[in-house]
Amino acid sequence: MAAQKGKDLLLKVDDNGDGSFTTVAGLRTRRIAFNAESVDITDTESAGRWRELLGGAGVQRAALSGAGIFKDAASDAALRQIFFDGRVAPFQAVIPDFGSITGPFQVTALEYAGEHNGEVTFEATLESAGALTFAVL
Repeated sequence: MAAQKGKDLLLKVDDNGDGSFTTVAGLRTRRIAFNAESVDITDTESAGRWRELLGGAGVQRAALSGAGIFKDAASDAALRQIFFDGRVAPFQAVIPDFGSITGPFQVTALEYAGEHNGEVTFEATLESAGALTFAVL
């Protein structure tokens, strides 16, 4: 696989729950991380005392994060309202030449910053709140 442009990794939100996703504007950096807990089932009869894990038993989770500047009032307002409502909403991460991850996420952190001679920036962190689906693009 050839190198890909970071700007092509998109974070989208379905603010209305109607199935139409809108790109969260102004993101300069974005990240998606997948994690799964392991369940240790090692016992005294484990071969050579090597750790044994129980496949498919741990909790899986995904975290989305992004930082940048809001380029339009609509995406700023949507993300902010989802956070203040404490609402779980459909989000989508589009990963170029890989696919898209779609599912329910909760905005767990929303931070704003700015310097006196610069623009206002924001950082947002989202945690998965249910089953995610993967689709090949």
